[in-house]
Amino acid sequence: MSRRLRYIGSNSGNNGCPTLYEDVETGDVLVQGAAVTDPDEVAQLRNVKPGEGFVVVPRVLLADFAPRDVDREPTLIGFGEFDGMFESFRHTAFRLETRRRYRSDEREETYRRFAAGQDAGWDLEDPWCLSRREQAALGKRFERVRIMDDPPTPGQRYLLDNAERNCAAGEDIRYLWRADADRLGLPAEDAWLFDSRVIALLHFDEDDDMTGVELVTDPVRVARACQARDAAWHFATPHREFGARVPSGM
Repeated sequence: MSRRLRYIGSNSGNNGCPTLYEDVETGDVLVQGAAVTDPDEVAQLRNVKPGEGFVVVPRVLLADFAPRDVDREPTLIGFGEFDGMFESFRHTAFRLETRRRYRSDEREETYRRFAAGQDAGWDLEDPWCLSRREQAALGKRFERVRIMDDPPTPGQRYLLDNAERNCAAGEDIRYLWRADADRLGLPAEDAWLFDSRVIALLHFDEDDDMTGVELVTDPVRVARACQARDAAWHFATPHREFGARVPSGM
């Protein structure tokens, strides 16, 4: 069955080449341009299959007319692979921490102790802290901006106490009031941004349990996440200074 094509655009004036077309059924893009037939040039191309052809188009044609929107299937990864990202990243790991409650925290003995008004008893030699320190010693940066409600939820107070432990392990944590985050237009999603190139979007159910991790590499969404990170980090307050402004009490 023949494709039904829609004209997208051309930089060539009236001579009709080079030009981009779109398959109206699948969204695939067809390129019209001068054919590459020189055997020496074809020999430089990779994984050439029988029946494939090659055309030359100006870069400006792609810059002006190449579609930038695309429907992507969600890429979900397991928790083991997600944990591995905290060692495999190269430079920066940034989290925008937006939720009012994390059910997993409430299962910890440290949470029970903190909620009872006792010292949480953070263990700075547990595997998580050791891993963070090892990666930080390699020059990698772990940064978080945590969003806090006014008044703070019990879980947010617990994480404010936790910030001292995380920073001792190599993280840098800052805080924003939710009203300020809303004024900045920060996203509501809770996510990690690794090396300014991939988002690990955290999914939660209605009971506030984390149910999965979705990887996002769409350049537009990654660029927006980088902009949100820069705005959040610029306006956020270091955790100790912020904590001094938070009224005490659960």
